[in-house]
Amino acid sequence: MAGKITSLLEPARIALHVHSTKRTAALNEVAKLLEGHPDIGSFSGFYEELLARDRLDTTCLGNGIALPHARTEHVKKIVMAVGRTAVGIPFDASGEIVRLFFVLGTPKTKPGDYLAVVSALCKILKDPADRASFLEAQTPEAFIAAIAAAEAKLGL
Repeated sequence: MAGKITSLLEPARIALHVHSTKRTAALNEVAKLLEGHPDIGSFSGFYEELLARDRLDTTCLGNGIALPHARTEHVKKIVMAVGRTAVGIPFDASGEIVRLFFVLGTPKTKPGDYLAVVSALCKILKDPADRASFLEAQTPEAFIAAIAAAEAKLGL
């Protein structure tokens, strides 16, 4: 059975070469990978809530990783898109440079599912060797395989 994170990932929703160099533009570039997703009722509604949440407080987790997210009625089931940039993007007031973005949309009615996914992400992103494998993956399929290996190692 796929782990909590790999079950949410699809190669078409992973951009390993984000071109934007500004936070909001990068967020838009990665979020657009979810446009047309069958579990998003209104992409524009979801995107507006994603931006609103991002303006409230930083979604930067440290170690070059950000988790922009929205808990919204515009999403039927949890959805995820991933973006990676080689150069890194200044992401918050402290100047934290982010290279990996995990854009997450979750239904408001399922806070437990949201917490389980965020918890699993935090666990797999804690290991520097795993983070390095995510940054080095050459294809979306290799990225998913690296996530799967990290999940297996942790028993997720």
